[in-house]
Amino acid sequence: MPPIQYHSQVMDHLGLVAGMCKELGIADHIDRRAPKVSDEWNISHGEAVVAMIINGLGFTGQSLHMFPQFFSNKPLDKLIREGIEPEHINDKVLGRTLDELFELGVSKVYFELAIKVATHLKLPCDALNLDGTGFHVDGRYNSEEEVSDEDLNCIRLCKGYSRDHRPDLNQAILLLLTENRAGIPMFMKAASGNVTDKTSFKQVVSEHIKSFKAALNARYFIGDAALYVAETVQELSQQDQLFISRVPLNIGAAKELVQSAPLRSMVEVEGFEHYESVETLSDYAGVVQRWVLFRNNQSQKTEQKTLTRRMQKKSLKEFKELEKLGKKPFCCESDAMEAFKLWQKQSVYCQAEPEIIESPCYKTKGRPADGTVPDHYEYYVTGSCTVAVQTRRDAEASLGCFVLATNDTDTVRLDAGELLRTYKSQQQVERGFRFLKSPDFLVSSLYLKKPERIEALLMVMTLCLMVYAAIQHRIRYELKRQSRTFPDMKKKPAQNPTGRWVFLCFDGIHVLSVNGTEKHMVGISERQSTIIFILGSTYQEIYS
Repeated sequence: MPPIQYHSQVMDHLGLVAGMCKELGIADHIDRRAPKVSDEWNISHGEAVVAMIINGLGFTGQSLHMFPQFFSNKPLDKLIREGIEPEHINDKVLGRTLDELFELGVSKVYFELAIKVATHLKLPCDALNLDGTGFHVDGRYNSEEEVSDEDLNCIRLCKGYSRDHRPDLNQAILLLLTENRAGIPMFMKAASGNVTDKTSFKQVVSEHIKSFKAALNARYFIGDAALYVAETVQELSQQDQLFISRVPLNIGAAKELVQSAPLRSMVEVEGFEHYESVETLSDYAGVVQRWVLFRNNQSQKTEQKTLTRRMQKKSLKEFKELEKLGKKPFCCESDAMEAFKLWQKQSVYCQAEPEIIESPCYKTKGRPADGTVPDHYEYYVTGSCTVAVQTRRDAEASLGCFVLATNDTDTVRLDAGELLRTYKSQQQVERGFRFLKSPDFLVSSLYLKKPERIEALLMVMTLCLMVYAAIQHRIRYELKRQSRTFPDMKKKPAQNPTGRWVFLCFDGIHVLSVNGTEKHMVGISERQSTIIFILGSTYQEIYS
C-alpha cells in the first residue's frame, strides 16, 4: 500500500481578500471592459488584476516577476478559480494586463468600479476628501524626453517635491478622492511627478466635479490648504458644490485673523474637548463664505515648546549672520547701512541697533607713525542682538490656531462642531496613503519599465486600498448589525477591529490535501469562524 501523500497550501487572510474581490465583482467588471482575445491565455485580465490585489494585500512586498513564486503555495482554485496554475500568473501576463488597463483609461475604469462598490456597500458618500502623494521610481523613463506633457499620452516621471524624502529620484503623483465613512477611494488619478497639489486639485475640480455630483451627489468636497486657491474656489462655487477647506496662512486676511485670536472672544466647540472657535464672513475670490477660526488649547501648549526650540535655533543663526556681517569691510557708511538693513529685513526674530565702526587703512607695512594720514577708510557694521518680547507674543498668537472655510452658510446644518468633524474626515485619505506606503504593501518604490504600466499599477494599488477598506467596513458593520464581537489586541470584545488586525488574526489557516484529491481546511479558530460567518456564504465557501 503506497504511503499517504499530504500537501499543505497557505490560505490565511487571503480568503477574505479573494471573497471581497468576488463580492465586489472586480474581475467580472474588468473582463466585460477588456475580454480575452485568445484562448492561449490561461487567465483573463480581470483575474490577473485580482491576483495582483491578492499579492498586494498579502503584505509580502514582492515585485511582478515574483508572482509565480508567491502563488506556488496558495490554493488558486479557491482564491480565483480552478484551472489556474502559479506559472500562468507571470510578468508577461501581468504586463499585458497593465497595458490593457492603461488603454481603457485607469481613472475611468476605477471610477466605474468605485460607484458599484459604494452602491453595494450602501455608503451615502455625503462628503468626499481629496489629497495627493508621490511614489518614487527607479530609472529615467520619459523624464528626459524633450516633449510637452500634452504630447505625451501618459504621465511624466520626473523630479518634484518629494514626500518620500527622495529628491534624487523621479516620481509619480497619485491623487485620491475618498468617501468619509469607510475610507473607500472613489476616484484616482495619476499625475506627473512635478505637478503641484494646487495645480492637480484645480484640474480634478474643473474636469470631474460634474461627474462626481451626478454619480455620487456628495454634499461636501473637502481638501487641505492646496484646494483653497482662488480659481478652484470659484470653480466649485460655479458648479454649486459646497466645499470645506483649510485656509492657507499666506493669505493676508487669514493671517490677520489668526494673529487676532488672543483678542477675540472664542466659544467652546460642542463635541470637541480643548477646541474653541469664532466665526467671520469672507468674500475671498468673490465667493460668499464662512471662515471659522479654531484654536486647540492642548496643541497650543505643545507647540509652545516647539516654538521655543525654533526661536532659539533661528535667532542663533541670525546672530551668527550679524557676526559674519560685522567682519566684512565696506567702502562707505551707506554701503554698510544697506547691508545691515538687508540683514534686519531677513531676520525674523533678532533686532539690533546698528553701530558703524570706521577703520583707517594704510598702504605701508607695519605700524604707521603718529600723525600719518590714512590712505583710505573701511567701514564695519555691528550691533547687539535682542529678541523683542512682542515678537514672541506675536509668534505665540497663532499657536494651535487654524482657519476652515466653507461656502455653506447654513449655520444650523453646519455649525462649528459639525464643520470640524466633517473636515477631520480628511484623515481617511491620509490613512490610505500611509497604507499604500507601508513597506509591507507591494513595493515601496516602482520598478516597471514603462510609465504607462506604472500609471496602471497605481490603479491596482488603489484597488488594493479599496478592497482593504471594504473588508474593514463590512466586518465592522456586520459585527454591530449581528451584535457580535471580535477580540482586540488586549483580548477584550470589540466591534471595530482594523482590517490589518483581522488579517493578522487569520494567520495559520491552511488547505490540507490528502493524496491530491481530498482537501481539508485546517487551523480555523473560533474568532476566525466569527468573521467568516458574519461575512456570508461567499467567504464560508472559500474557507470550507
